[in-house]
Amino acid sequence: MKSEIHPTYAPIVFRDLASGSTFLTRSTVSSDKTIEWEDGNTYPVIDVEISSESHPFYTGKQRIMDSAGRVEKFKNRYKGFGN
Repeated sequence: MKSEIHPTYAPIVFRDLASGSTFLTRSTVSSDKTIEWEDGNTYPVIDVEISSESHPFYTGKQRIMDSAGRVEKFKNRYKGFGN
């Protein structure tokens, strides 16, 4: 492996702004902001808008779209168009 061509791979905290949860992981991204973690060490922190803690797909709070109702609404809106 060539030296000095790879980004640094270091511990970092990702903070979900929607739910307030935090994840300690490793990544090549960096940040000037820091946070003190549960182990007493200080790590850089990246704020994210949404993560698996707050995304509806992972939390099970998805809205089911009524596609049949949407199709009927479309047909009613444009039923006389083009005749």
